[in-house]
This record gives sequence, structure tokens and C-alpha cells, in this order.
Amino acid sequence: MCTFGRLYRFDHSEPERLSVPVLVHRFRSIAARTSAMAATAAMAMAMMPIRTSTSLLPATRHVSPRAQSRRCAYRRIETSSSLQYSLQSELKNEVQWGEFESLRVGGIQGGRKKMDIHALANQINPATETPPAMKKVLVPVANGTEEMEAVIVIDVLRRAGATVTVASVEDGKQIKASRGVNLLADCLVSDCEAEDYDLVVLPGGMPGAERFRDSEVLKRITEKQVKEKRMFAAICAAPVVALQSWRLLEGLHATCHPSFASKLEDKAAVESSVVRDSLLTTSRGPGTAFDFALALVEQLYGAEKVPSVAGPMVLPPEDGTDCRAVKFNDEEWSTMSSTPTVLVPIANDSEEMEVVIIVDVLRRAGVKVVVASVELEKTIIASRSVQLIADVLISEVMDTQFDLVLLPGGMPGADRLKKSAELCKILNEQADEGRCYGAICAAPAVVLESIGLLQSKKATSHPAFSNKLSDQSVVESRVVIDGRVITSRGPGTAMEFTLNVVEKLCSRVKAQEIGEAMVFDYL
Repeated sequence: MCTFGRLYRFDHSEPERLSVPVLVHRFRSIAARTSAMAATAAMAMAMMPIRTSTSLLPATRHVSPRAQSRRCAYRRIETSSSLQYSLQSELKNEVQWGEFESLRVGGIQGGRKKMDIHALANQINPATETPPAMKKVLVPVANGTEEMEAVIVIDVLRRAGATVTVASVEDGKQIKASRGVNLLADCLVSDCEAEDYDLVVLPGGMPGAERFRDSEVLKRITEKQVKEKRMFAAICAAPVVALQSWRLLEGLHATCHPSFASKLEDKAAVESSVVRDSLLTTSRGPGTAFDFALALVEQLYGAEKVPSVAGPMVLPPEDGTDCRAVKFNDEEWSTMSSTPTVLVPIANDSEEMEVVIIVDVLRRAGVKVVVASVELEKTIIASRSVQLIADVLISEVMDTQFDLVLLPGGMPGADRLKKSAELCKILNEQADEGRCYGAICAAPAVVLESIGLLQSKKATSHPAFSNKLSDQSVVESRVVIDGRVITSRGPGTAMEFTLNVVEKLCSRVKAQEIGEAMVFDYL
């Protein structure tokens, strides 16, 4: 497969980025006009690998794609497995996925048995159709920013189709967040002052919120946002430390982290998880960050957009849920020292929310967490283009023993983890020596199941991958612990997943204390 989500117009124009929401919209438009089968075939033909898709083009001598673009009226989507994974999540019950895969892999000859492939390929990207207008969002970050709040907002808004710019208020683009996660911003905040944004969102964390408060550039950007009547938002410490200090909360109801509530001038709504007043939206902390981000999606795109963004993340039901894992063969998780050690491997296209939640929550518990890249470099680009910088390369920890190895999901990140010989060696040794391991989202099926580490184990995974698990008995459970193996479903279960790990490594009291500090009910 080729680069993610790039639509080539063979008509002299530059390639255009396509978002999953646009493809979903087009699939549904075709299905409404014709049938689900026609839409499935159109999607399959548009997403074929290059070696097959090029047969859609008129016969020519071998020339570059740019040269071909001057001769051809057809369009084609270049894609990756991460795009297909996202589409499967969005269109789980609408696409005939078995037919889709046979058509996509079988290529043109298989497709022609069904219908006119040229017409179908054009249906998926009709020449007259244009993507919906992109919403521009600015998310500043600083040393000491709360990494969960920043990354959840960035990830969720990008899932919705927004163009999110991550801007550092520091002298350089690299920042060290509040729990030691190293993030690489897209640019400096000084590069953004001339831009107009539909929304500016300030994550919390300390001293990150103070760094925001002291940034004259960010202050001017946010004041301009308010003056020009565009949306602005803040979470955790940022409503009080930044917005209130800039006098931007006057006459508005807001909420904030409980530890800052006494400093909030208007306390009428301080106990609410998310408060929207006019163009301002505020929220309380990491445990309310998903609700906060989805409230911003609703403001940008309307309420009808929220279910399609929330669904694939496997968020808790609105009536609440018991966070405790479903347990089998329950046993104590022993550690090699008083400070538990955990390895979190990451790859290009790992799911950034899962990575950051796991690392952040465990470090809050006093666990020593090592983030290791399986790539050639420490910096990886995660599934929603957040740039994370690992602590080490995986090769540097081959001789180190860990109490627990936890795999984040995301595709094709999980597939890249599986293809790491070093990581597979570590995992097999972990299992052979009776130490703990676990995975979330796609990783239980794509990694653990495929290398034989779920034999005789009950497990769960992301709904799009649960059919690959050999034991189907508990695949609907949000968190499953079988002996010394823990698995979970997706970004929306990542806090429960990690707090269950804290309970096993430390204590239930510790897990509840951390949950309370994050404004998350760990029941």
C-alpha cells in the first residue's frame, strides 16, 4: 500500500489530502444512490494497491505519476492499512467487507465480473464533489502541558476532520509534558499569529498552563479569537491560570480542575464536567478530556457528527460503567523491586491516545515506564500525526527485564510492532519467564494472537479485530485479565485498562486516588 489518504487528480492538479469522514460520506452517498454492493465495489476499486490500480489508467509507456496525470481523466485513492482500519471502524455494519477485500485484492479482473470499474472508481470520487470545508484548530503546548489532555483533543478533532496545528510556546518545537512524555509540535506559536482559527484550545497541566499565561503571543492570539467572536476552549488548570488571568472569563460560566476551583471567580458551574457558555468551552481534567473533545466536535461540525467520531473509540456508555476488569485465573502480579518497571513499545502509526494515557497514568502511580521505538529513530509519527519521541530504541533494552510489557494499538502501528524481531523476542521471553504482558485495541489480535501469546487465554480487542481472536467468549468486555495477561478495546477504554494495571502492580486504593486526581471515576 502507499501513502495514507492521498487522492490523486489526474488533471494537472496537486494531490489532495482526504479524511476518513470524506470517504465515509462518499460511500454513503453512493450507497444511497445505488446499493451497498455498488458502494462496496467502488470503495474497493478506489483503494486497490498501486500495482493493481494503475491498470485503471489508459495504456501508456512507463512514465511518472505526474506525467500520467496530464493524460488521464481518472482519479484514484492511495491508501494504507490505517485508512482501511479507520473505515472499517466507521462503516462496520454498512460495507460488505468480505466482498470488499476480495475485490480490492483481486483487482480489476475480479471487479469487472460485477460492474464497470471505471464508472465505480469515478463514483467514489466524482469530479463534481468537493470535501467539506476544513475547520482550523490551534492547540498550543508547553513544557509541563498535560499530555493526555493535549493528545486526546488533537486526536479526536483530527478524527472529526479538523486541521489541527500543534504549536509550541517554547523556544523550540520539542516539549516535555507533565509526566515526561516528549512531544514534537508542528511549529512555534509565533508562526501562528497571522492565522485565523475556528477554534483555539488550551490543554491544562502545570506548569504548562503558567507557560501559556506568560506567552504574550498566545495571549494575543486568544484575545483576537475572542474579539473576532470565534470559539476558544480550555481544560484543567488552563481556564483559571491562563484565561482568567487574561480577563477572558468575565461574564462567562466556566469549570476547571478541582484543585483550581477555589480560584475561579464564577463558581456557578464548577462541578460540571464540560461547560459551554457562548463561544467558550471549558472542562475539568484528563478524565473529562474525551467529553470535552467531543463537545468541541459538536460545536465545529454539529451534533450529528459526534456518534461517528465517538463510536470507533469504544467510549464508556453514557449511563456509566464498572471499570473493573473481567478476571480469570486471578493471581498476584509480582514485581522485581519496590518500583515496578513497564516497557511501552511504540511505532509509526501507533494510537497516540493509547500510548500517552498508558504512560501518563503509570507514571502518576510511580511506575518506571520506558517508551521504546521499534523504528530506526526515536521520533515516531502516530496514527493521527502526533509526533512522539521515545526514551530509547528497542535495541537498547534487549537485555533489560521488565515487570510488564504493554502494547498500544493503532494501525498499521500494531502491525509494525509485530514485525519487530526485537520486540517479539522480548515478548516471548516475558511469557516464558512468567512475567506480565498486555495489549490494547488492535494489538491483542494483530500482535499477541498472531505470535501465539494468547493460547488458552481469554482476551478482548478493538471491535474491528475481535473476530481474529481464537477465544470469542469475552470479546465484548472492556478490560480482560487472564492470569498475567491484560487486554482491552481502544482509546475509550485506555484509562480503565491502565488503572487496572495500577491496581495489579500497586493497589486498588492507589488506582482510585489517581482516578480521582484525573477526575475519572474508577469504581
